[in-house]
Amino acid sequence: MKKITCIALFCIATLASAQGRFDNVKINVEPVSENIYMLTGAGGNIGVSIGDEGVFMIDDQFAPLSEKIQSAIKKISDKPIKFLVNTHFHGDHSGGNANFEASGTMIVAHDNVRKRLAATEKTAGAGLPVITFSDDATFYMNGNDIFITHVHNAHTDGDALVYFVQSNVLHTGDTYFHGRFRFPYIDLNSGGSLAGDIEAAKKGLMIINNDTKIIPGHGPVATRADYQKYHDMLVAIHKNVSQAIKEGKTEDEVVAMQSLTSAYYSDEETAKDFISGEKMRRAAYRSITSIEKEMKH
Repeated sequence: MKKITCIALFCIATLASAQGRFDNVKINVEPVSENIYMLTGAGGNIGVSIGDEGVFMIDDQFAPLSEKIQSAIKKISDKPIKFLVNTHFHGDHSGGNANFEASGTMIVAHDNVRKRLAATEKTAGAGLPVITFSDDATFYMNGNDIFITHVHNAHTDGDALVYFVQSNVLHTGDTYFHGRFRFPYIDLNSGGSLAGDIEAAKKGLMIINNDTKIIPGHGPVATRADYQKYHDMLVAIHKNVSQAIKEGKTEDEVVAMQSLTSAYYSDEETAKDFISGEKMRRAAYRSITSIEKEMKH
């Protein structure tokens, strides 16, 4: 009995801690264009389009923040949140799905996002996308052609870029990090790849122009020039690591070769980052070698 009581108390304490870490999170609302906003709090950047036809939303952070996010949106629009697009399945971008679904919002995502959420016990019961697409989709709302396009095996296997044509604003999801988020997170276990992330940036750069404002998955609003630098960095890292592999370097040797990434950020600079220089080189090595193995088979 004592053991069961201890386990129960531990579970309660864990849940309270999980909830408690969001208590002091403030949702900030930043105008990006005339009717496009970026919301930040804890987790991925949220994009919001407002207008007479309702609210169109991109990503929703964590479930405990849903009420705060809804309150923040009500300050800029009295219209309902009609659509919510998940740029991918990670919980810091889709954690509030069930809450928004319960309030009448229709959830949209790539086919693989629904598959991954449906296969996870925690997210299978509610908040699954009810509209999915395999390649592209377009919404016509609030004076914008909202173009959504899938980018293959980039950050994950279900990533989407969302472009507001008339407002000239692009939301990249986690296929692009900016600012203090220096190196990207390539989720190899969820279908991500370095080559795919390069192609995602290339596709995004083809869609936009020099005046486009970019909402990255994490970090401040960026420009096309910022995005181009990110693309070029990934291309160079891919080239450097590929050359090291051709020279017969092992994974651990590649990870130890700071010179492969130091032209951009040193290991000292990124030591406390979510993705350090060492993690970046390891991910690059594993991504490149796994693709080579697939090609041989």
